[in-house]
Amino acid sequence: MGILDKIAEIEREISRTQKNKATEYHLGLLKAKLAKYRAQLLEPSKSAGAKGEGFDVMKSGDARVALIGFPSVGKSTFLSLMTSTESEAASYEFTTLTCIPGVIEYKGANIQLLDLPGIIEGAAQGKGRGRQVIAVARTADVVIMMLDATKGEVQRELLEKELETVGIRLNRPKPNIYFKPKKGGGLSYNSTVPLTHCSEKLVQLILHEYKIFNAEVLFREDSTPDDFIDVIVGNRVYMPCLYVYNKVDQISIEEVDRLARRANSVVISCGMKLNLDYLLEQLWEYLSLICIYTKKRGERPDFGDPIIMRRGASVEHVCHRIHRTLASQFKYALVWGTSTKYSPQRVGLTHIMEHEDVIQIVKK
Repeated sequence: MGILDKIAEIEREISRTQKNKATEYHLGLLKAKLAKYRAQLLEPSKSAGAKGEGFDVMKSGDARVALIGFPSVGKSTFLSLMTSTESEAASYEFTTLTCIPGVIEYKGANIQLLDLPGIIEGAAQGKGRGRQVIAVARTADVVIMMLDATKGEVQRELLEKELETVGIRLNRPKPNIYFKPKKGGGLSYNSTVPLTHCSEKLVQLILHEYKIFNAEVLFREDSTPDDFIDVIVGNRVYMPCLYVYNKVDQISIEEVDRLARRANSVVISCGMKLNLDYLLEQLWEYLSLICIYTKKRGERPDFGDPIIMRRGASVEHVCHRIHRTLASQFKYALVWGTSTKYSPQRVGLTHIMEHEDVIQIVKK
């Protein structure tokens, strides 16, 4: 019996089992087994096959965004509109066969946009180059899920399921569970909140499935067994996702209104170039990028060439970005902008910068 058959059998068993207090241990065990088999499925086979065409693209720019979607939803058209790269677009499926990179220039930042081949159902098992597509998506900072507005919710659910299978968690924070395997001493289990989904017995059963008998576990939130399994496996990627509904010019205005009000969703039309500017604004927010301008003493700030940083960056991060030796020679900095109480404010290395601040660094 192959791994795929085992996975299918466990999924059938889970769907058959009633969810109540008596079956929660059984379900927890099945979920642990399922996660284990899926991890085996994702490991590359030991015998190296014939070398195919290179798929992953070198990371460049300030951030990386992956375009994921079913064939023929408008990913290549979107890439051609947003960037200067021409990706072949046609009305038949699988026009794009490899990963095509483009660069969006927005607010002084270079955002790398990857046009990936269409995903089909069963991609996580390797159908239609699905594994390579999803492996590239894991390296991105944000996933843009292109959906066909005329096809309803089916595409979104299928894609979420495929990404969930390979360990990509969309728009979800990392579970707040402390887990540390030990050499001996058995299982130490604690929680700081009342747990409704997990119990000590269930945690022990799941750990035994992974051949872990000595560990320290502390729940800091009311998590599900799935969250706990994610923490044990440890290779899950938690990333923001923007659901982009294309082809809204082909549906009713009421339907457009309903889609636009959904969480993390943007409605666009690549054919009629509608709402693309709002999509860029949302993308900027999701990437949590900020622009910082530099200033030399006695001169005007250089507004032409900003430094692009992540939100929450300190003066020390800015110093490292300018030159690696600058932080060691740092005396103080003068900052103008919204992060200060008054302008200019004299600050140290730990000061947190905000969007469009101006900084002047004084060396020792």
